[in-house]
Amino acid sequence: MKRKTALALALVLGIALAVLAVGCSFGGEEKSEERARNVAQKAPEVSADVPEDEPVAQVAAQVSPSVVQVNVQAVQATPFGPQQGQGLGSGVIYRGDGYIITNNHVVAPPGGQEADEVNIAFADGSTERGEVVGRDPSTEIAVVRVDRDDLPAARFREGSDLLVGQLAVTIGSPSGFQSTVTSGVISGLNREVPAEYTGGRQDQALVNLIQTDAPISPGSSGGALVDRDGEIVGINVAYLPPETRAESIGFAIPSDTAISVADQLIETGRVSSPFLGIRNAELTPEIAEQFGLSDETGVIIVEVEPGGPAADAGLRREDVITALDSTEVEGSGDLLGALRDYRPGDTITLTVLRGGSGSEESVEVELGERPQ
Repeated sequence: MKRKTALALALVLGIALAVLAVGCSFGGEEKSEERARNVAQKAPEVSADVPEDEPVAQVAAQVSPSVVQVNVQAVQATPFGPQQGQGLGSGVIYRGDGYIITNNHVVAPPGGQEADEVNIAFADGSTERGEVVGRDPSTEIAVVRVDRDDLPAARFREGSDLLVGQLAVTIGSPSGFQSTVTSGVISGLNREVPAEYTGGRQDQALVNLIQTDAPISPGSSGGALVDRDGEIVGINVAYLPPETRAESIGFAIPSDTAISVADQLIETGRVSSPFLGIRNAELTPEIAEQFGLSDETGVIIVEVEPGGPAADAGLRREDVITALDSTEVEGSGDLLGALRDYRPGDTITLTVLRGGSGSEESVEVELGERPQ
C-alpha cells in the first residue's frame, strides 16, 4: 500500500465547530435479549500458559482472537479520476452473532465511496465476506457483519473511570501484520485531534478521545485498546504522523461511545444525534479580553442557527457556555462529550455567561436531532 493511502487510513476526519453528539440506543425487549445473548459478559479467562508477571502477554492471549483484519476495495478519487483502490484496517468483534466494530474511514476511505467489497480475516486464519451495516462519520465508528454466529466477542468496558498512567495494550493489523501487539499507558483523556492533522474538515467533530503512547500505525485503525483486565476501553482511530515531529501520540474512541453508536447502527442503520444548533469556538484569553469576560474557560457561541434548539431557548451570539447540567465545560471537547449522554428530545440546562454583560444565567434547551 502506498504511504499516502496508508496514512489516510489512519487519520480521522477533523474537528468541527458544529455541535453534535451521539445519543443512546433503546430497542425493543426482543432485541435487547438478543444483544444480551451475543455480547460478551466478561473478558476471556487468562491462559494458564502465560506467566502472571507478563500482563501484556496475558492481555494479548485473551483479546487477540477477538481482533480482526478488515480488507476493503473501494473507488477513490485521484487527480487522474476515480481509481479502484485497496486498503486495510482492523476491527473488534462486538457480538458473537457476527457484528464487528471498526472505523468509518476504514470502510469509507477519505476521498472514496463506501467500500465495494469488505473481507474479514480472523485470528484463526479463516476469512469471511462482510457487509457494512452502518457507519457514523461524526464519531468514526462503523459496524460490519459477517454470516457467523460463533465469534469470540470481546468484552467492552462500560464506564469512564480510566486513569492516566494505567496500562494500555493495542492489538491490530498495522501495515497488514495481523495480531500485532503494542503496549504503553493511557497518556490523556478527553483529547481533541487538531484539524490541521486530520485533513482540516470543518463539518465533522471527533472529540473526547483517549490518548495513548502505545504505538498506533497505518492499519491499526479500528483495532483494540485494552486494559489490564482484558476489556476493550477504546477503538483505535488516529495517530500524529512523523511529519508533525510527534512521537507515540495516538488516539482511541472510548468504548462507551463505540457501544452506543454500534447499538444504534445495528438496530436502525443510523445514529440519532442530539443537536444544539450552534457554532462555537474555544474561549481563549484574547477572546475573553475582547468581550470583557471574567472567565477564560468555556466555549463561546459564534453563530446560532435560526429556528434551532439554541435559538428557541434564547441563546445568543457571544454567550459563553461554562457548564451542561452538572458537567463543567472548559472547551469544545467537554461540551460534545457531555452531550453524548443525551438523546434528541431531552432537556438540558446550560450555564452561560451573557455576552456583553458577563452575568451568569441558566438556560434550558430541548435538544433537537442533528440533520443527517
